[in-house]
Amino acid sequence: MYKFRAKSNLVLGVLSLLSLLAFLAVENGKTDVKQDWYAEKLEAAQLSQKAADYLKSIRLERSVFIDDVNDPNQTALIGQEFSLITTDRGYIEAKLSSTNPNFAAIIVQLLKDAGVKENDNVAVAMTGSFPGLNIATMAALETLKIKPIVITSVGSSNWGANDPYFTWLDMEHELVSSNIFHHSSVAASIGGGADIGRGLSPEGRNLIIKAIERNQIETINEEHLENSIAKRMEIYNTKKDGKPIVAFINIGGGIASLGNSINGKLILPGLTPFIPKGNFPVEGVMIQMGQQKIPVIHLLNISHLLAKYGLPTSPVPLPEPGVGEIFVQKKYSMVVTSVATLFLVIVILIVYFSERKHYKLGTDVVPTLKGRIALDSDSENILL
Repeated sequence: MYKFRAKSNLVLGVLSLLSLLAFLAVENGKTDVKQDWYAEKLEAAQLSQKAADYLKSIRLERSVFIDDVNDPNQTALIGQEFSLITTDRGYIEAKLSSTNPNFAAIIVQLLKDAGVKENDNVAVAMTGSFPGLNIATMAALETLKIKPIVITSVGSSNWGANDPYFTWLDMEHELVSSNIFHHSSVAASIGGGADIGRGLSPEGRNLIIKAIERNQIETINEEHLENSIAKRMEIYNTKKDGKPIVAFINIGGGIASLGNSINGKLILPGLTPFIPKGNFPVEGVMIQMGQQKIPVIHLLNISHLLAKYGLPTSPVPLPEPGVGEIFVQKKYSMVVTSVATLFLVIVILIVYFSERKHYKLGTDVVPTLKGRIALDSDSENILL
């Protein structure tokens, strides 16, 4: 008959097997859990997709060539590598990632985390570099019924909205005209170096000025960067209609918003509740807003945000609206986990008390044997 001992290979093997089965039960017992503001996130993603599809249809109607190598999802939101209004270096992976309509759900999350409510004023700084992010941001703001005050730097880095005849302002105009969005830029600048197109050719600067004029938007064209920053702050304050600005969103690397490209790296992507006083080379609009304790949502170097919120990098094909950990996450079932844990505890206790009983019986036998040995010794002495 087999002796039941905790240190035996059979018992240890059974315990290992039961632990593995409990682990598998817990892992397979995970359930899909909708994240906070699921409905708003889904609505924003769907609106973002609708806006992108509408712009694509316009581009196709105008027989614009779509490069399916550099724009594998054929979104028509990926521009050329170089054009007359290309202001800076851009990375195509970031541009492709930003066309995911589910990025709008990240913006919803960030706005909610910042405490923004319906009808609040949010100042927004856009560039032509990330039309996908611009669309996602506007979709989130529309969904949450938030009032954006938008100022745009029209120039674009590589692969952005750098078609001189279909700039971000032109895209914005089409989306507002079709009633997909209901807010557009209140002012615009050339962008690029010093916010006046330094580094562009005269023809490129002239094309951007024409884009601003044809969309009938107020032009910011100050001689010095500091003046351009001050002008933007003035416009934001003028357009807030007596209500406070409760958040600031920066999209891309517009120099008037950042103040200096170094500032774009010093402020982490995502939400920053406030920005303390620091040794910033130039205090752009983003820095000044943050120092006024206005929450800043910084949308640059977006790989960090993609990883944090579970969206893919440069996805092909594009995910459908509502797909991603920003919407639904698998979480452990408390019921399954509790039952599995309780079962293992009971089994371990059974083994423990069984071993303890065995040990106690062993200690009781030892004195008896010693007594018998002593008696036998005495008997031998008597015989002797």
